[in-house]
Amino acid sequence: MKKNILHIHGFNSSPLSFKAEQTRQFLAKNFPDVGFYCPQLASSPGKAIAQLEKIIEANSANTQWYFIGSSLGGYFANYLAEKYNCLAVLVNPAVKPYELLHDYLGEQVNPYTEEIYQVTEEHIQQLKMLEQNTPTIDSKQKNNYLVMLQTGDEVLNYRQAEEKYQYCRLIVQDGGDHSFVDFDHYLPMISLFFRLAID
Repeated sequence: MKKNILHIHGFNSSPLSFKAEQTRQFLAKNFPDVGFYCPQLASSPGKAIAQLEKIIEANSANTQWYFIGSSLGGYFANYLAEKYNCLAVLVNPAVKPYELLHDYLGEQVNPYTEEIYQVTEEHIQQLKMLEQNTPTIDSKQKNNYLVMLQTGDEVLNYRQAEEKYQYCRLIVQDGGDHSFVDFDHYLPMISLFFRLAID
């Protein structure tokens, strides 16, 4: 069975982000048969999810998908993991991004793509519609997640994710920052979680 990884970047980020590049290089060196997808997401949450679903469904024949999501991408990965019952690694994931987005209403510029766009109330509503239930201690879904947090995250309160995913596989590392310092050191562990070496 073909194995594909979908790497989902965060708010105002891009496929050129450091973590995406590190993942791409790691897979090319160690698992060249694993497909790697990391699209530039639309600025609208609704359009971004439609984009991701289209990629998954267009490449679903005899294929096992795995998701890596960072920040807002972690929120999207949670939604997709529930919808498609796939394994997901969430890196400093946003838990309630619809609350944070209030601070970003109005014009935004993506520093990677230089796209100028508007964050609207509609975007906030779209994010609320994507919210998933908290994995419980006796739910099978809790085993679908590896959640990686650093306490020095300056953008998100790591305790929100620590609480939501407390029954999942959870790594809470002191220090670091929102980018998740030394992410590449964890790629071998991520590959084990995804069981990439097993046919």
